[in-house]
Amino acid sequence: MRDTERADAALDSLEPDVFARDCTSRPVLQNVASRWGILALAALREGPYRFNALRRRVDGVSERMLSQTLQTLERDGLVHREAYHTIPPHVEYTLTDLGTQVAEKIHDLIVILEGNMDTVRAAQAAYHRE
Repeated sequence: MRDTERADAALDSLEPDVFARDCTSRPVLQNVASRWGILALAALREGPYRFNALRRRVDGVSERMLSQTLQTLERDGLVHREAYHTIPPHVEYTLTDLGTQVAEKIHDLIVILEGNMDTVRAAQAAYHRE
């Protein structure tokens, strides 16, 4: 067994701990919690989307950023990409089982934040008065 294989095996045997610098869960969390990752997952919770429809739903994201975000989320096992060989061809994105679990938690967070925007605005105003 080579040193790199031994190191990989050692990392695989460690318990995930996002607070540990080298934990493999940390970059996945960063991908999920990124500006566009969180919005793409929340939108896909609503159901399957074709690329351009998802881009319209996630207002403000560029085509390039959405494409990169979806590729990253697909690589991490949160999003499934299905290419249909029709005329014209199209691609549809859906959540995997893991993606659905994550999107549910994101949705809960969104509901809390949107439901408390009066409190947030009051706190922001108080902060800026000081």
